[in-house]
Amino acid sequence: MSKQLIISVGREFGSGGHIVAAKLAEHFGLPLLDSNILGEIAKEKHTSEEELRKYDESARNPLFSRTVNGFSNSPEEVIAQMQFDYIKGRADAGESFVVIGRCADWILRDNPGLVRVFILGDKEAKIQRTAEREGISRERAKFRMEQADKRRKYYHNTHSENKWGDSRSYDITVNSSKLGLDGTVDLLIKYIELKNA
Repeated sequence: MSKQLIISVGREFGSGGHIVAAKLAEHFGLPLLDSNILGEIAKEKHTSEEELRKYDESARNPLFSRTVNGFSNSPEEVIAQMQFDYIKGRADAGESFVVIGRCADWILRDNPGLVRVFILGDKEAKIQRTAEREGISRERAKFRMEQADKRRKYYHNTHSENKWGDSRSYDITVNSSKLGLDGTVDLLIKYIELKNA
């Protein structure tokens, strides 16, 4: 691939967005960046990946953190910034990749090779997928879905001027419940190939 291609995938919980991102990465022959970023950062910083993972994509605790002259002592903020720097560093080096979440749609907004995707889904389909995937009741799945989306929205909107899930913040938004996951992947492949032609 001669031109740089970066696909950022935002997603609602239970929409199958992670599967879609993995299939896009496979199709285009690109690395997939997700929570595996923490492993790379842990190696660079000579620290424990498990320790970093505790604060991944989480809101900072205002009772135990403060910001002075733009610097925060919040572990959630520090780890978020480490991931933003890692993603930006790879993009600035000219690498192509697929990245899930982590405000990449905002962090890399000035990169001409960026394609910003958001995957949503019908509520009932997301509940069913979550219940089946995790082997839990529909009620528990609905609760998990609502909590995860609330956390993702807060995290994204805290670190970005774009609003999580707002179609104006992305190049394309797709409801995976309408086409199924494979149909969603096929649609996105066509869109990305046309956009980068």
